[in-house]
Amino acid sequence: MLNELKVTQVTIPMPFRLDHVHCFLAEGKKGWTIIDTGLNNETTRDIWNPIIEKYDIKDIIITHYHPDHFGYSGTLQQLTGADVWMTQVDEHTGTTYWESDSLKQLKENYDACGMDEDLAVALSSDESSFMPKVKPYPTVNHHLDEGMMLRFGKCEYEVIFTPGHSDGLISLYNKENSVLFSTDHILPRISPNISYWFKGFSNPLEEFFTSLKKIQKLDVEYVIPSHGKPFRNANERISELLDHHQDRLHLIHENMKEPITVKSACMILFGNLPIHESRFAVGETLAHLEYLFLNDQCRKFKRDGIWYYQSI
Repeated sequence: MLNELKVTQVTIPMPFRLDHVHCFLAEGKKGWTIIDTGLNNETTRDIWNPIIEKYDIKDIIITHYHPDHFGYSGTLQQLTGADVWMTQVDEHTGTTYWESDSLKQLKENYDACGMDEDLAVALSSDESSFMPKVKPYPTVNHHLDEGMMLRFGKCEYEVIFTPGHSDGLISLYNKENSVLFSTDHILPRISPNISYWFKGFSNPLEEFFTSLKKIQKLDVEYVIPSHGKPFRNANERISELLDHHQDRLHLIHENMKEPITVKSACMILFGNLPIHESRFAVGETLAHLEYLFLNDQCRKFKRDGIWYYQSI
């Protein structure tokens, strides 16, 4: 299908359990366009260098601010002179999240989640280790707006806002061929991480559900994700994702008859994980707890600087 669409997939390895990210290359309206860039590291540079020597890159579209999509965009912009496009909300997050004030607040948030001091420090340090992988930041020349049409290869794609995985995440949809570049919104084998970090949208899991139902209405036949292989029948996968999160919500709710901390809830959902994966687990646990709280299924209160949740 990618060949039919005249799109080249550029897969960049990553040193994590999720060991790759798919970026994409195709002709745009005024030259060649890249969608997403990978981390700013030597592996990424070695992959992009021969490509940018061969193609005149005019535009770089960033689907969201996470390091594996956004990290190399500043360097790639400097090397090509291309315009960078992304949503306004994720431009702001991407250029502030890894700054010292934000990282200091992150440590305080882990403390409020009930994390032991050494774990809170380790989790915060793991986050700060990404600073060199996302800098230099790009200069964002254009903001992506809902409904905007973008030429990419053979087709034009509609920009669809699909927040949840990030507040400013976009997907790209071509109605004629029933094709969706789902980025990190819908993945074939894993559930996208849906995290809350005490800022941004107050209920990202609700946003994710709304975004899934928004795509469900399109009844997309062919999905091209940023991780994993393309697959057919978006609605089947959407139903699986909705069911998965409802199961997780039920599991937490059943275990909060007595007050529980975010740390305790995280252990119920995920058990013990390595530090890097624990960051995502804590954020996702918090997103589920806040969903229950904001939907009046539990109360929350703070005691001795730590948040507790309890079913009503």
